[in-house]
Amino acid sequence: MSDGKKLTLAFAPGCFDNFDGTQEELQELIAELHRLVDSGEIFDRAVPIDDEDIEAMFIEPVEKKPRQ
Repeated sequence: MSDGKKLTLAFAPGCFDNFDGTQEELQELIAELHRLVDSGEIFDRAVPIDDEDIEAMFIEPVEKKPRQ
């Protein structure tokens, strides 16, 4: 970061619960994310998203159950 502050990367508990890969693949993904943050490359690769995209990330789809 240009202001000299180091960016901290933190993962919410359970954020990888639905990860569909091996433990090794998960560790590689986390290591790559840390590398991108440490190098500042994360900002070069960032893509702006709109409010609808943000909302969709936080609303879990509700599975409809048939009435009995």
